[in-house]
Amino acid sequence: MIGGWLAVAALALAAFALAVLVLRLPREGMTLFGAVLVFGLAGYAWQGSPGQPAAPKAEARKASQQGEAMVEGRAALFDRTLPPPAYLLTSDAFARQGQFADAAGLLQQGLRDNPRDMESWLALGMALVGHADGFVTPAAVQAFGRARAIDPEHPGADYFLGFAYLQSGEIVAARNVWQGLIERSPPDAPWREGLAAEVARMDDMIARAPMLQGR
Repeated sequence: MIGGWLAVAALALAAFALAVLVLRLPREGMTLFGAVLVFGLAGYAWQGSPGQPAAPKAEARKASQQGEAMVEGRAALFDRTLPPPAYLLTSDAFARQGQFADAAGLLQQGLRDNPRDMESWLALGMALVGHADGFVTPAAVQAFGRARAIDPEHPGADYFLGFAYLQSGEIVAARNVWQGLIERSPPDAPWREGLAAEVARMDDMIARAPMLQGR
């Protein structure tokens, strides 16, 4: 359990470094993005505690917090020189309330007319994961793949896919996605060193927990 927490915390820090150092997150956005990561970790902590009693209000609050983190974390990775499409804004409003099915439906409609919008595909992958209660479905993998195909040099699709696998407890899958991102990245990519360190930590976790090796 402690090892898992260390991995999640390290990934969150890597995301912050990615946004600030690689994708040029403006200074005024640093505090917000840091808070988003904290919300994401809080959601992971709640989800990872099977002893929690059932409580509809707590469940709704958790979904809302995760949706907020999902939207803000994704948006922080894009330069807002142009306003996002109207359907993406509306979808984000649903996602912020934890209404991931509605968010995904709007995105699917919008992408029929705007199939080259990378951010929308990335948002769809995240919404589908949210709708599946944190599980990475084949449809979500396909959406992340479409985002990657549009801009292979952007690390967002593989970062969030790996993080989704990690949240669902699929450590080996998360490790493989991150390793693939390293292998596809240019030798001088600023995120290579940090990602390599996280993959090494995952490898250590897998080696120490044989039950993970078959997952």
